[in-house]
Amino acid sequence: QVRLVESGGGLVPPGGSLSLSCSASGFTFSASVMEWYRQTPGKEREWVATITSTGGSTNYKDNVKGRFAISRDNAKNTMYLQMNSLKPEDTAVYYCRKFNTAYWGQGTQVTVSS
Repeated sequence: QVRLVESGGGLVPPGGSLSLSCSASGFTFSASVMEWYRQTPGKEREWVATITSTGGSTNYKDNVKGRFAISRDNAKNTMYLQMNSLKPEDTAVYYCRKFNTAYWGQGTQVTVSS
């Protein structure tokens, strides 16, 4: 069955960096467009970034452009989100998703606070 497992979240001060991972199994990862989303309490889950199956094209939410970088390693069935220059408003649970499906990971908490 499809399984997505996020890791790498934690507590980081403003201006710091974190790298999230999403390990995938149960489907052909190398043929799949993948996405990162995030959600804060009381708000809808919001899209953050998308990467095509080969990694040749990426797209980002405006307020993370230039700070976040999405990437993937198809040999390891893993997607990444490198987050730099973190701000308190980036605090959220981050989720990975197989594009255009109901397959989500369980999420990993990112907290940006001094």
